[in-house]
Amino acid sequence: MLRRRFLALLAAGPGAPLAAAAQDAVLWQRLRAGGHVLLMRHAATDLGIGDPPGFVLDRCHTQRNLSEAGRRDARRIGEVFRSRAIPVGQVMSSRWCRCLDTARLAFGRVQPAPMLDSMFREEDAARRAKLAEVLARAGGHEGKDNLVLVTHDVNIRALVGESVAQGEIVVTDPAGGQLRKLGVLRAHE
Repeated sequence: MLRRRFLALLAAGPGAPLAAAAQDAVLWQRLRAGGHVLLMRHAATDLGIGDPPGFVLDRCHTQRNLSEAGRRDARRIGEVFRSRAIPVGQVMSSRWCRCLDTARLAFGRVQPAPMLDSMFREEDAARRAKLAEVLARAGGHEGKDNLVLVTHDVNIRALVGESVAQGEIVVTDPAGGQLRKLGVLRAHE
């Protein structure tokens, strides 16, 4: 993953790696000030897409779970947040085990939130209801800390139009009841 990102930055031109580093520095500075909503995709999982047929939400052994690399990455994300003195307030997560584990390993605490559950196989009405609930909760976030929402790529794409890799974080400004994308971080790099 790191190699692919590095090669993409090189292909973008000679100033691209410096521009990306500058953007990351600005995002970290903004996070230190608080008041943002972070849309985090769960860390790396065992290979596969979705969950096995017949999985049960409260039985982790029936789901696709974090790989050992994903567990390490989640811990590193938390270390980076602590080392940069990023204020983290409430941490909410999809009830899928890979999301709950990512949140616990990174931030040491989590509140399960059905509104963040995967929308992968849901009807449009159910998707719209979840999005409205997330926007109502997150769109009004204010304060000196940052609200962390750990969820799935499909949910993040629906909220801000950004597809992210496992473990990536979309930093948003919750002004005006919306989530305006400011940038994307891979916190453990």
